[in-house]
Amino acid sequence: MAVLGRGVVPADTPVLRADDVGVLRGDGIFESVHIRAGRPWLFDPHLARMARSAARLGLALPPREALVELAGQALAGWDPGVEGALRLICTRGPEASGTPTVFAVLTPFGSGQLRGRREGVAVLTASLGYPVAARPPAPWLLGGAKTLSYAVNMASLRWAEGHGADDVLWTSTDGYALEAPTATLVWLDRGTLWTVPPEQTGILAGTTARWLLDHAGDLGFAAGETLVRPAELATAQGVWLVSSIRGPAEVRSLDGAVRKPAAETAALCDLLGFAR
Repeated sequence: MAVLGRGVVPADTPVLRADDVGVLRGDGIFESVHIRAGRPWLFDPHLARMARSAARLGLALPPREALVELAGQALAGWDPGVEGALRLICTRGPEASGTPTVFAVLTPFGSGQLRGRREGVAVLTASLGYPVAARPPAPWLLGGAKTLSYAVNMASLRWAEGHGADDVLWTSTDGYALEAPTATLVWLDRGTLWTVPPEQTGILAGTTARWLLDHAGDLGFAAGETLVRPAELATAQGVWLVSSIRGPAEVRSLDGAVRKPAAETAALCDLLGFAR
């Protein structure tokens, strides 16, 4: 672990005060970055998204150079042969001072993350409670910001696990698919890789999904953004939940309906550089 202004510290070193509003209110932002060959992948897009999140929260994010240096400090002793995740975290800091608390944490991958990549995931739909277009005109809903307020995300995953599934696909109250608690929806239909439009819906713009669609031509596919209803995914050639950490996890069942394995999953993993 590395702390801004302090450098590398042991993983069990306390870095948050009891009055830090990141703890008291979830008031802060973070990014999770895939570490491969000892280096952060797609680091620039992640830093750009972190800056957008900070702007939406009115949070004083340190300069990009300071975050790059912090990540480098955390990675200095990392085994390049180990696949892992770097989490950059910035809270608003102690309630009285308002000085941000910024630190970086490195963790190796767990077996569950790798299993989802290799074996796919069973997914249940669940309403997020908003119409599809509710968040963009309501900045206080923080659409598109990657905040520390992940209680709903984790509750959704626990609910799915309690019902025999691995993950959740959130839907709008008017019936459109949105995103997963920790991943972006991508599907292949008639030669085009699609994802849900972030600006129109207020979902988090996925960095890995964006890179995948930008390079879809390498696999002979077109790319686009569109709204989709979960029932329409039944006829798609392939459906994936794509994240920076897990990569493309193929949806093998949706609301109990089993999907035929997609032949394209291996090609997506290879293109994105995720080992299976």
